[in-house]
Amino acid sequence: MNQWLNFTKGFIRENPVFTLLLGLCPALAVTSSAFNGLGMGIATTFVLMSSNMVVSVIKNYIPDKVRIPSFIVIIASFVTIVELVMQAYAPSLFKALGIFIPLIVVNCLVLGRAEGFASKNSFVSALIDGLGMGLGFTFALTLLGAIREMLGSGSLFGYTLVSGDMILVFILQPGAFIVLGYLVAMFNKIKKSA
Repeated sequence: MNQWLNFTKGFIRENPVFTLLLGLCPALAVTSSAFNGLGMGIATTFVLMSSNMVVSVIKNYIPDKVRIPSFIVIIASFVTIVELVMQAYAPSLFKALGIFIPLIVVNCLVLGRAEGFASKNSFVSALIDGLGMGLGFTFALTLLGAIREMLGSGSLFGYTLVSGDMILVFILQPGAFIVLGYLVAMFNKIKKSA
């Protein structure tokens, strides 16, 4: 039961973007469309799950003095895998996400979960936590991107919903802050009422 709570807490109670306010750099920078948000979320989920699993397995063999650098090397290895696979099989997404793919290495969400959870828990718990937090991050980025895309260009996942002039500011960086602010307020309201 406790493991199930670790899985679900990433959606509302401890959503990385809307509640914990972690990983805001990619959340604000790449979510001009729902597709970009989904792609970044899936990439981060893979890195989060994989690094959590490896950290939970080797945690007893890493000396305290090199714990954080070791975690960064583990995370960087999985980010490199994601980057190479995305470059080979999804070049348009790779181009759209740009520098933010390698920056997953220093995403405080990934490093924080490795240090704060995976290094203290079992393999299964770390896997479930990585999946839950990763899916919560994916949900947040996709929702943020979908709202910005609908308001800014009248489309969703590239399909036109509304033709005509839209509110351009929403697909620009200021729109990211505006939408994020409203979503954070909404999630705080939901969290307080739950």
